[in-house]
Amino acid sequence: MCRIGCIKSLDPIHPAKALYLMLPQQKGHDNSGFAIVMTDLEGIFSKIKDKPMLSYSATLKGVRIVESYMKEKGFSKVFTWEPKTHSKVGQDFAKMPHYGFEAYDLPSGCEKCSPEERESLLLDVRLELRSILEQTDDGYVFSFWPDVLTIKEIGNPNHIGEFFGLWEEDDRIIGRNIMIQYRQNTNYDIVRYAAHPFFLQGYVLCANGENTFYVKNKEYQQSLHRGYLGFESDSQCFLYTLHYLHHELAWPLSYYKQVITPLPFEDLTNHPNKVVLNKIRESLAHLEINGPNTIIGMLPDNTLFTVCDSKKLRPVVVGTNGKMVAITSEVNGLNVIMPERNSEKDIYPNERETVIINDKLEIKRWKQQ
Repeated sequence: MCRIGCIKSLDPIHPAKALYLMLPQQKGHDNSGFAIVMTDLEGIFSKIKDKPMLSYSATLKGVRIVESYMKEKGFSKVFTWEPKTHSKVGQDFAKMPHYGFEAYDLPSGCEKCSPEERESLLLDVRLELRSILEQTDDGYVFSFWPDVLTIKEIGNPNHIGEFFGLWEEDDRIIGRNIMIQYRQNTNYDIVRYAAHPFFLQGYVLCANGENTFYVKNKEYQQSLHRGYLGFESDSQCFLYTLHYLHHELAWPLSYYKQVITPLPFEDLTNHPNKVVLNKIRESLAHLEINGPNTIIGMLPDNTLFTVCDSKKLRPVVVGTNGKMVAITSEVNGLNVIMPERNSEKDIYPNERETVIINDKLEIKRWKQQ
């Protein structure tokens, strides 16, 4: 079983907080996948928050491919973070020769582009670079977006954190939102792209569990958007459905739960919105999910939320100390990073609700009805 977590903080925090959140939950990890996504960055990233940042890992040949491609497309590099890595004997993970975190100015003329055109450009760049690097197996591109940093690896999470120097807190690599997962879905090939959290145009999502409607979701989603590709994990379908409903259809977040785990037909018989809910179910039946799972997601405006499957077969808990809110698989993670909180106010979301946290750390519970 996967272990997932996310911290939203009023003040920027270091990724060590997320590592410590996950530390007591490691019974479920098997050295398959590790990933961390940070948004609303500060520290060394504070002056480039409006610049798209490319997060990738590559061979030396892959680095040259990236540099040549970005130059050809008219992007000008304005910032590079080269993490000071710490290799030690016995570290158990598949290191890449190079890890790139590079911010760029957009090509000339893009200042006249609409926000939608810029979003499309950044997506196309990531997809094209991914395709080019895949041809020779020279690298992986995880995100290309303003104010977003992504690290993905395969191996022991503690060793990966040690290698990147993430266990020691400082004020350089910090952000207000950190999402993390230990262990990818091992029903499929172990590849870096399968490590959660997944990212697409500002949307971030990780999950614990499985989706037995994976094939149905995948076959439908492949026809909906060019960004819905890879499908290295059945949990990627959760992200693509979120993006499709909220970004493409511009529906409110409250509809996400109605689509992935619709109310039973018998509950709709006398429902005041039965016409709308039946139409949603009929038109988007291929986006319904099944199986034991818990989802943690984040919207481009950094709104954080969590939902469970319709039988509540995977654990999740939400806790706060007033300065941070954390969502994670097991309460012992909360006990480590915020032992002073009032644990009686912890929230254990049920199978028919969505729990939402905004940037003020206000927590709302939406009941599916």
